[in-house]
Amino acid sequence: MKAEQLKNIFKSPIIAAAFLMATSAIGPGFLTQTAVFTSQLLASFGFVILISIVLDIGAQLNIWKVLAASGMRAQELANKVIPGAGFVLSGLILVGGLAFNTGNLGGAGLGLNVLTGWSAESGAIISAAIAMFIFLRKDSMRWMDVFTKVLGILMIVLTVYVVVVAEPPWGEALQKSVVPDKIDLLAIITLVGGTVGGYISFAGAHRLIDAGMTGPGHTKAVGKSAVTAILLASVMRILLFLAALGVVTKGLGLDAGNPAASVFQLAAGRIGYLLFGIVMWSAAITSVVGSAYTTISFFRSLHPVFENKEKTMLVNFVGVALLIFLVVGKPVKTLVVVGALNGFILPVALMLILLAAGNKKITGDYKHPLWLKIFGIAVIAFTLYLSVKTAFTVFY
Repeated sequence: MKAEQLKNIFKSPIIAAAFLMATSAIGPGFLTQTAVFTSQLLASFGFVILISIVLDIGAQLNIWKVLAASGMRAQELANKVIPGAGFVLSGLILVGGLAFNTGNLGGAGLGLNVLTGWSAESGAIISAAIAMFIFLRKDSMRWMDVFTKVLGILMIVLTVYVVVVAEPPWGEALQKSVVPDKIDLLAIITLVGGTVGGYISFAGAHRLIDAGMTGPGHTKAVGKSAVTAILLASVMRILLFLAALGVVTKGLGLDAGNPAASVFQLAAGRIGYLLFGIVMWSAAITSVVGSAYTTISFFRSLHPVFENKEKTMLVNFVGVALLIFLVVGKPVKTLVVVGALNGFILPVALMLILLAAGNKKITGDYKHPLWLKIFGIAVIAFTLYLSVKTAFTVFY
């Protein structure tokens, strides 16, 4: 393949949407979650990752293909299926996106603290300013696309280095990924929710709609973008798993206060700790951008004023999240409660998607594959179980 062809592929909306979704998923919680589960399940966590990848692909293919075929964003489609459902969905996305962006800014502040010694608050302010700068650009979508691609690739490259120096037991990791010592159902469901839960499910699909890739004729390309997005996020998950596995199998314990940082530090010393700072900041700031873009996209079609004031809304969204972080700090209890409520978004959205898939008034001549519908039903069952279990834990 010629260099010019590679350049065109890299610049395509398909790749841009894939990186937006993947980097939205790879946030501070993603890093911590992977390190913790690896320390608990060791090599058998590879099996959890493998199953979650399959379920993630099933969820994203259903959502992206149906939204693209209809040409509607999720809130528009939801209102067509059940009048008013789109407004409820938008409200849930707003509350969840704002709460988690507070945590994302905290993660960005932590990343800069590791690299520079500045306070987490100063780091969060600088990170929020960078996100606002991107959204205020005339060609903000192109800036966002380049930003998420560059930092997404950077995270993967730096983590590859940590994996190499961590020297994980490759054979055991491969074997236990297929034949695990134990299967942790809760870990599987948690990974699915962490990768395609909340606003993340819609990030790439809404980006493709903005790029004009709508109608039944584009569903094949949209499907490729959805799979690419999950594979990108999964590559990062696998690399973090291998790095953590290399550390814990040497008998080294992870710091419970910051397990992801200790993986990098124990594997590569001071250099590893600095690399963690870069990876943490990259993961957090791209999640800030992805969360803001996707959350505000849920309001653009609800009223003309939202469409006309998109840049203002994006900047205000980041600004409010920053203010919450500075005044309240990272609201752990709020994040947990919102996380429990946010867990219902994926199964509810998937239900609406599957109902819309059989409605010709919504998707036209597009025929949604039966195997994808079955996938969707399986994901609904898994995520509903997690949501109910989490809700009982939080509220009772």
